[in-house]
This record gives sequence, structure tokens and C-alpha cells, in this order.
Amino acid sequence: MDESSVRAVGWARSLPMSTGPKAARDWAREHLEGLGWTHSRAQTVDDVLLTVSELVTNAHLHAHSTARLVMTWDGRCLHITVHDDDAALPTPREPSRDRLGGRGMFLVDALADGWEARPCPHGKAVTVCFCPSAPTTGSH
Repeated sequence: MDESSVRAVGWARSLPMSTGPKAARDWAREHLEGLGWTHSRAQTVDDVLLTVSELVTNAHLHAHSTARLVMTWDGRCLHITVHDDDAALPTPREPSRDRLGGRGMFLVDALADGWEARPCPHGKAVTVCFCPSAPTTGSH
């Protein structure tokens, strides 16, 4: 493959605060089904859906913002980006028995192959990458 050009397919959706994380998961699942992943990469699908839920919840709960969700598949990695209006970058925190929340980015860090958060002119973008292995056949 010529590395100077990358072929990718992508989708984007805006999720206002009145939209819950289930809508984001359903939307993401629909696109993963279109890629044929729900049968061949079921564990990755579960990890992606949990990650999407966490990132959208963070945008709504902590940034008090619409979540702008973008998913891109380039043939090697699935890139998921959530933009929100808060410039504060997330950091994983160790789970604690003394507080209810704070585990979202810890989970994302454990599930994804990599992630980063970057400031943007009007908030931030959190991008997570999943680089699944070759599809499996049959059931587990």
C-alpha cells in the first residue's frame, strides 16, 4: 500500500446533553455491524461500546457539553474521538472506595490500545484507538 495516501471510512454524530450514552452506543454499534465486527470481533465491539459510553458521559457530566463523536476506520485501527467544550484534559485516576466516580478514563486506558487528549480552540478532543487483531471465526 502506498503510505502517502490512507483510505478510511468515517462517521460523525453530535450528541446533545439531552441524549444519553445509550444513543451513542447504539449509533456506534450500528457502524461496527456495518464493518462486520459484531460477529468477528465481538470482544473489541464490547470494549469500543464501553469506551464510547465513558467518553460521551464525560463530555456530558464533566464538560456540561454536547459530545461530538467521530469514528474512523483506516483498515488497521478504529479511531474514536469525542470533542467537548471544556479545555480541562482528563487524567486516569486510580479507583477509590471513597468516591463514586473517577473510573472512566481508567477503564478507557485499560480497554484501548492507546488514547490521547488534546486541547482545541473551543475545548478538547479525546481520541482513543483500537487496533484489533485479525477477525476470528466461530464463537468463543
